[in-house]
Amino acid sequence: MSFIRLIVCVAGVYAMFLVWAIAQERLSVPFDSIDGTPPSKFKSALFLGTCQSILCSIAAFFYIIARRPSGESLSQSLGLTPSSIPQTNGIKSNGNAIHKPLPSSQFSPAPLLLQYLQCSTYITLAAPFGFAALNFISYPAMVLGKSCKLVPVLLMNVLIYRRKFAPYKYGVVSLVTAGITMFMFFGDEASKKGKHGKSTKASDEKPPYAELIGMTYLLINLALDGLVNSTQDEIFSHANKALQGTKPPSGAQMMFWINVFCTFLSCLLGGLPLPYIPVLHPSSGGTTELGSGIAFARTHPSIISPLFQFAVTGALGQIFIFETLSHFGSLTLVTITLTRKLFTMLLSVVLYNHKLNRGQWAGAAVVFSGISLEAWIKRRDVHAKRVLQEKEKAKIKSL
Repeated sequence: MSFIRLIVCVAGVYAMFLVWAIAQERLSVPFDSIDGTPPSKFKSALFLGTCQSILCSIAAFFYIIARRPSGESLSQSLGLTPSSIPQTNGIKSNGNAIHKPLPSSQFSPAPLLLQYLQCSTYITLAAPFGFAALNFISYPAMVLGKSCKLVPVLLMNVLIYRRKFAPYKYGVVSLVTAGITMFMFFGDEASKKGKHGKSTKASDEKPPYAELIGMTYLLINLALDGLVNSTQDEIFSHANKALQGTKPPSGAQMMFWINVFCTFLSCLLGGLPLPYIPVLHPSSGGTTELGSGIAFARTHPSIISPLFQFAVTGALGQIFIFETLSHFGSLTLVTITLTRKLFTMLLSVVLYNHKLNRGQWAGAAVVFSGISLEAWIKRRDVHAKRVLQEKEKAKIKSL
């Protein structure tokens, strides 16, 4: 049964996020208009974020309801009121562990909700920079860069939360950084050579320093992602200390509340008639982002299909990720997501005919080798801990 569940989880993650990646890249290219105007690109990242966060909130809510233990209230399932865990400190009644819930008067969800809001703020600001980067760099470069979340996560944990890491992690970061540098350097060399060859279409021409602009946007996106991941780590690491005797927040609860706050923030920013703000609010003339997104969909109906695919598969993909995490652990999930990103990059090259030279392939190989090294060391350490635990259990039994 567990093997079948693993197959379903792997297939779900692959299917959802491969389709999600194809839809995301499709959303970054021009769409034909029905009013006779030239094809134009969709620029409202806030509109995309709103669509996805709404569906992610709904998916997380139903996931929580489906996995809710019997007798648990809705407010407990959502983490608004304390939910007790078994206390096994020698006090038992009829062989069953006594539950000692934290008194409601001592429990307040406000600090946790504020941390969720903090994560949502980073995500809402990060998404437009990631989407804008696609105007200047190729999707394979984007996938490769997004595969390097370890770099900003490590930096943010070291700089903000003053945490220390094993020496091998710094080696992995060095490999990933070197691989990204190789990929972008050889890509820039290829573009320079192309200028002396055949002429390109006007629609394919990019502004000067396009690669630099795209990588700057991507670095901002990754830095904000690093803040999100480090804050999430902080939430989980301090949950047991702050919520003694109660269940710590689950991944599904975090997914629900973060996406609820993302929906609120993106609707707030997208619904205000703000002036032109590069990346964050590309609409001008006092037009709202939500209004311009709806107007674009009316005049460019071909965007509806990839937009629907992007939102739905993103929401369902997160459910498969949490299911994999809860049943098989983070190491299995890391392996799945690592190979998924590799196949995403290959699929993008095939479907959208991206041209990568040998230097770029070598850079990609260096990046994935660094990430694979981290996964292998983690798996080895976990296996060593399990062996040690089994030996200790055997010694106790022999006594």
